[in-house]
Amino acid sequence: MTTRIIRRRRLAQQTTVPGVAVAPARGAAEEDLVEQKAAVRDRPSAAGVDTGVTPAVQIASAWAWRVLVIAGAAAVLGWVLRYLSEVVVPVLVATLLAALLVPVTRGLQRLRLPRGAAAGITVLATLALVSGLLTVVGTQISSSFGDLSSQVGEGIKKLRDLARVNFGVSDAQVSDAVQNVKDAFTTGGDVAGKAAAVGTTASHFVAGLFIALFATFFFLYEGDRIWAWLVRLLPRRARDKADSSGRRAWVSLTAFVRATIIVAAVDAIGITIGAWLLGLPLVAAIGILVFVGAFVPVVGALVSGSVAVLVGLVDKGPLVAVAMLAVVIGVQQLESHVLQPFLLGRAVSVHPLAVILAIAAGVVVAGIVGALLAVPCAAVANAVVNHLAGNDPPPHGHSGGRAAADAPT
Repeated sequence: MTTRIIRRRRLAQQTTVPGVAVAPARGAAEEDLVEQKAAVRDRPSAAGVDTGVTPAVQIASAWAWRVLVIAGAAAVLGWVLRYLSEVVVPVLVATLLAALLVPVTRGLQRLRLPRGAAAGITVLATLALVSGLLTVVGTQISSSFGDLSSQVGEGIKKLRDLARVNFGVSDAQVSDAVQNVKDAFTTGGDVAGKAAAVGTTASHFVAGLFIALFATFFFLYEGDRIWAWLVRLLPRRARDKADSSGRRAWVSLTAFVRATIIVAAVDAIGITIGAWLLGLPLVAAIGILVFVGAFVPVVGALVSGSVAVLVGLVDKGPLVAVAMLAVVIGVQQLESHVLQPFLLGRAVSVHPLAVILAIAAGVVVAGIVGALLAVPCAAVANAVVNHLAGNDPPPHGHSGGRAAADAPT
């Protein structure tokens, strides 16, 4: 109201000046419109209105919906990967094999072999080596199966006697427990359905094996070109970081795989020598099992070592089993306190707690395959996060995203 009176007085003074042309006076409606616009302009914003929500709650809610969106995206990505597991798992296994076999392919290239031939020979030689190891294990198990089965029967009788004497367990209770286990395997479902499920699993395994072999060959043959094509799919501004992060992840992965191979070989050799000195059967099978189990840190060594101890218990008795346990513990102590810190070093710096949690999460998500792939994935993620945070220099030989983008396909 005061603003309106002042404007009217100024308008009256302008109209009383002699000899000056005065603009026609604005109507009351026009003045009201101007006042409404001024009132809207001077009105306090909504941000200044007290809604009763504290700043801490506002910040928490802002973080909450963002975390929910990220968790939802991660859940969708996990579901897609699980749905496509028959393709994703072989590709991941092929990536690990390629990280292991790259030095072999490069060594063959130094002998004047073409890259394609070197990659093919590497894959075929690896397949022949794995087949030979499986043949040795199968032959040894089949030749020792009769003696070992009778020894297992005697061991079960000894355990039954110990349980009856020390824990008061009757023979009828033990027989019922054994019969229940047999029933669980022989009944409790449609036999045709179980056979179909076994057949489907076998077909999936064969398909995954061929996918892994072909992917390993092409990773060894054209890995640089495949990575350059993947980098070019990203926006130009993100190519440098993506390229350097991928190369850093590859360095970490190759260091992890090679160190794991050396550790697994030392474990297998040490436990195999111990089993041979103690006169245990299935020495080669135990060594190969220990070698494969060492690819799952902590858990794999524990399981494979327990198998060696059980074989000693069944075949030679408790004293030899205790001696085998001492050998297994000694080899694992050498692995955990000497080999892993020396071989891995700063290339793969993953805390033991992170290793245990990664293995547990992998088992929950994907079973045995998840346990095998959990620690390499954790090592790669750790290397990429540290690189993006600026905690390490770019990997040696990094040429930037531009070089990756210009690489031929």
